Amino acid sequence: MGPYDAMTAARPQARVRTWPGLLVPGLRHPQAVDLLESAYHPDPREADELGTEPLTGDALAALELDDKRLGGSARRGLQRMLGHGVTAVTGPFSRPPVRTAVARSGLRVREPVPVRATEGVTLDPLRILPLSALLDGELSVGAPADFAVFDVPVDEPPAQALRLHGAGTCVATVLGGRLVYRRA
Repeated sequence: MGPYDAMTAARPQARVRTWPGLLVPGLRHPQAVDLLESAYHPDPREADELGTEPLTGDALAALELDDKRLGGSARRGLQRMLGHGVTAVTGPFSRPPVRTAVARSGLRVREPVPVRATEGVTLDPLRILPLSALLDGELSVGAPADFAVFDVPVDEPPAQALRLHGAGTCVATVLGGRLVYRRA
């Protein structure tokens, strides 16, 4: 972490990436348990039949979910969370296929936080809590390189820009210094 010129001089072999918008610490998703254990994230091959959004309630009850299918759903759900700038999830996770998927994802698992009541679950954590309550860590020398980049206007205050445009504007998510999501 530091000025561009100093960083490229110190690590000339590092790949340089540029993105439009706002760089912030990664977000923590407060509804991760519900999104991964009480929702089904359809496989793209199921999109014609099931759609592309997470299924809950009666639609979820109509599915036959074995551990293999639940694990696949959890992996897809985690990938979609990464696409919303999420680098940490709140747990704990009680279902073994979900625990395995979370552990393999590299996402950090945090203790639950109180959240206001919302209608259903959402992939966008900014619809649940304000930005200040979702930031997981800080961007500083020596801290884990967990951050997200959002394609929002940089002339607006960050919290306002993200609230107005949503976490779906994420163009890149970095976890432990590794690029784990980038929008095509």
